Formats: sequence, C-alpha cells, structure tokens
Amino acid sequence: MNSIVKNTALALGLLVAAPFVVAEGDPAAGKAKAAQCAACHGPDGNSPAAAFPKIAGLGEKYLLKQLMDVKSGEREIPQMVGQLDNFDQQDLEDLAAYFASQKMQLSGAEPISVMLNNSENVDGLQLGRELYRGGNSETGVPACMGCHSPTGQGNAPAGYPRLGGQWADYIETQLKAFRAGERSNDGETRVMRSVARQLSDAEIKAVANYLAGLHDPS
Repeated sequence: MNSIVKNTALALGLLVAAPFVVAEGDPAAGKAKAAQCAACHGPDGNSPAAAFPKIAGLGEKYLLKQLMDVKSGEREIPQMVGQLDNFDQQDLEDLAAYFASQKMQLSGAEPISVMLNNSENVDGLQLGRELYRGGNSETGVPACMGCHSPTGQGNAPAGYPRLGGQWADYIETQLKAFRAGERSNDGETRVMRSVARQLSDAEIKAVANYLAGLHDPS
C-alpha cells in the first residue's frame, strides 16, 4: 500500500518545475518583446536545432517559472546568462504568455534500438511508450503521463509542461541533468531528480525519443 501511495504521489507531482505562480501576461506585448529570443528558440518558439528547446506551447505557468529561475540564477543555463537582465516581471509574464500561445511543431520519433543494463537490445520506441504510459514498477518510476497527459500535452494550469514533440536530444539532456543533480529547479520535493535517478541511460533515450513524436491525434 505504501508503494502505491508513493508512486501515486510521484505521478501527481511529476513535472519539470512546479511553482505556484500566477501568470498574467499579454501575448501581444510578449511578441513585441521576443525578438532576442528568436535567434535560439525561433520567432514562434520552435527552435531550429535540438541544442535549444522548443518553448512554443509549453504552458504559461511553466514558462514563467523557467524565465524567473533563469533570471534569478536558480536555473543556470550558460547560453542565457545576461539575456534577461533588462526584463522586469511584467516582461517575463508577457513573454511566457506569448510563447505559451504558440503551437509546437513535432520533432518526430525514430525507430531505434537501445541496450539495457543486462546487455539485451530492445525496441526503443516500445520501451519508451511503456515507460511513459506505465512507468517501471520494479524501480519505482511512475508513469510520466500522470502529469504530462497521455498525449504529452502536459497540464498548463498545474505548471506541468508539454513534452510531446520536443527535441529528443533536449529531453535526454534534461533527464540526465536531473539525474546528476545538475538541474535542480524541480522544487523542494525533488520529484524530477528522484524519478530521473531511477532511469538508466537506455530508458532515458527511449522515453525521450518516444516523446519527440507524441502528440494529440485530434
């Protein structure tokens, strides 16, 4: 029973960051302020390369939290150093509102094979799907879809970001950063760090690749 409660709590808390921030941004004002973001993230938040995350449609609450964390230094991203120095709180809220209003373009998953710790090669897409939808009961990893939704759209009001369609390489990098403790802005509950610590390299690669193609079929 305790393990069930624990896994349920993790599933409900699984997010890249969970602030209680009320975003009151103006998308139109944010678009006018987003020029310097375009070089890396694209004019509409769809970055042209996996080195930079897609920020279109991630959710206003989540985006505002990340912007605030970057500006304060709580989340250290070398490429973002100094980029937000001249932005005040309203600017950040406007930027978050603008990029949240944009539509993310799918990166697309690929048929891959991954090697488990027991040296067995398995279908990476199938493993990624199983992890995302059902977790791993043996290691206590909850299903990612508990917070990020079955279609990967996330839960914007709760601050759970969209993951479906994101660059696979970026998701893989972030999960490994959480696992190593290099990224730590997942709050006092350390949910993402706790979950990522239980994931192997093969599992991380598999779920990241699966997410790159996950979308709402409607």
